[in-house]
Amino acid sequence: MEIGIDSFASHLLSNNSGTTLSGAEAMGQLLDRIERADQVGLDVFGIGEHHRVEYLDSAPAVILAAAAARTKRIRLTSAVTVLSAADPVRVFQEFATLDLISQGRAEMVVGRGSSIEAFPLFGFNLDDYDELFAEKLDLLLALRKTEKIYWSGQFRPALNGQGVYPRPMQAQLPIWLGVGGTPESFVRAGMLGLPLMVAIIGGDTHRFRPLVDLYREAGRRAGFTPEQLPVGLHSLGYVAETTPEAHEAFFPGYARTFSARAKERGGMPVTRPQFDAQVGPRGALLVGSPEEVAAKILRHSEALGGISRVTFQMDVATLPHANIMKAVELLGTRVAPLLRQANTPVAL
Repeated sequence: MEIGIDSFASHLLSNNSGTTLSGAEAMGQLLDRIERADQVGLDVFGIGEHHRVEYLDSAPAVILAAAAARTKRIRLTSAVTVLSAADPVRVFQEFATLDLISQGRAEMVVGRGSSIEAFPLFGFNLDDYDELFAEKLDLLLALRKTEKIYWSGQFRPALNGQGVYPRPMQAQLPIWLGVGGTPESFVRAGMLGLPLMVAIIGGDTHRFRPLVDLYREAGRRAGFTPEQLPVGLHSLGYVAETTPEAHEAFFPGYARTFSARAKERGGMPVTRPQFDAQVGPRGALLVGSPEEVAAKILRHSEALGGISRVTFQMDVATLPHANIMKAVELLGTRVAPLLRQANTPVAL
């Protein structure tokens, strides 16, 4: 099983002391974390895409290119690219360039996006949410196959044999489909034979098993083998030396962030009992000691019928840089070996 980290490049809520870092300081710390993840043997580091004041990740390919120059082995991916509001030609060019810079370590996770700010920013109609994504994914996959392309659609001018350059170092640039809880998205990924990255940030992980089964069945019907249909899990998490230490460090920032989001949507603040349920045996949050977190990941893998990758998102708790650097080290030196020794199945 591969293990990695996803980051949204949190900026304004930089740590629990209340100190706000400058954009340059926050970006420097993020690159330090990616470099450290490479040094301790983690498999992948992903950068999200948002267009909000509290994040610095509006141009993930640029951040990943800077990281490529400071790393040697770790794979570098988006998490996710909001393809609905982007030009697939430009996205392909950016990640093909990243692939050349990183010597074949680039990937993409593409999705429709859970935030809507990109749509008005780039002049797209939110009513076209799914149609935009379906068409642009079709174009992106076509671009991956051939350098000179003939293609037409509703939302973008046609391509009539133009070449799209540069081409990546990898024969086929890896493209994962990032999904939340929409059944149609799971089926789409299966029909296309794309690796699936499931974002589970709350609730009980085992409840996603029917959706993962939909993905695998759609892939089987489309002629793909189980080995061609890997499932990854993206979760909120944090690792410290002991489970109580991890809980106490993570809760304040987690509660503040999600209470603010709930307020925006007319919801209620996060409570400690709710958090305790989420860090419990069946809850989605991967927060605890290295041993507890590894054991929980293996339980999640079993519940989902086997996963091949898990990625942590620690930014949400706005922890100090030193805490996150220590967590990165623990993930690489203590959690990852436990998962690799377990030899969990990729898919069933």
